Amino acid sequence: MDVQTLTILMIGASFVLYIGIAIWSRAGSTNEFYVAGGGVVHPVANGMATAADWMSAASFISMAGLISFMGYDGGVFLMGWTGGYVLLALCLAPYLRKFGKFTVPDFIGVAYYSQTARTVAVVCTIFISFTYVAGQMRGVGVVFSRFLEVDIVTGVMIGMGVVFFYTVLGGMKGITYTQVAQYCVLIFAYLVPAVFISILMTGHLIPQFGFGATMNDGSGMYLLDRLDGLSHDLGFAAYTQGIKSTIDVFFITAALMVGTAGLPHVIVRFFTVPKVRDARRSTGWAHVLCEG
Repeated sequence: MDVQTLTILMIGASFVLYIGIAIWSRAGSTNEFYVAGGGVVHPVANGMATAADWMSAASFISMAGLISFMGYDGGVFLMGWTGGYVLLALCLAPYLRKFGKFTVPDFIGVAYYSQTARTVAVVCTIFISFTYVAGQMRGVGVVFSRFLEVDIVTGVMIGMGVVFFYTVLGGMKGITYTQVAQYCVLIFAYLVPAVFISILMTGHLIPQFGFGATMNDGSGMYLLDRLDGLSHDLGFAAYTQGIKSTIDVFFITAALMVGTAGLPHVIVRFFTVPKVRDARRSTGWAHVLCEG
């Protein structure tokens, strides 16, 4: 069996899994469609679903590219997204869950006793969602165009079709449990190459330890020094060289934190857990599962 056939089979199997979960967990009420029943999702499952949001096309493709291209400076974006979930856990998620509404515009409208404020929140939510989805769908098109050897437009249409099916059928309940499965697939795709590359190059099972170790080819060279040399050979700055000033790092991180904390599809996750405390626990699990 060639690589292309194996790839198609693996992707097809994952699609069948997602659609099967959507059928199994299909929404039977408005409450289930919008907030997965408003309290039936365990914090660990919600943390896995939130981690799948974090490990989306933005992380899987763009973050890898940024760190490869920018080296040390690319880590600024990683800190921003990670800090955004901390901001969510401390300042937003518990209070939104306690309020008991389905969406942020509902919260804004009631909290400020203003239909105008609610309308402004709706417009902002739609604008953010379209901007975010456009980037994600482009990422889907790029991935499928490589793996399935189709053009990007066809790749986008395939991805949209699968997402449309399990979203319309299962609502937030179906999306939540589908994303739990997506997390398992994504973390496997992250860890397997990282672990085996670390073993082959440094002999360390844990990639984080491998970064600070020497190569096992007998040269005595540290892995980071090898990465610096590789970056120079490709025409980039040294992998460990950071040229951004402290003020740049601070404001880029702050902007990404606030932006991440304001993502509508992430905020709504905290309406699906039973208690306010579980909203905080969900964020903690999300950090552990996708960054630990």
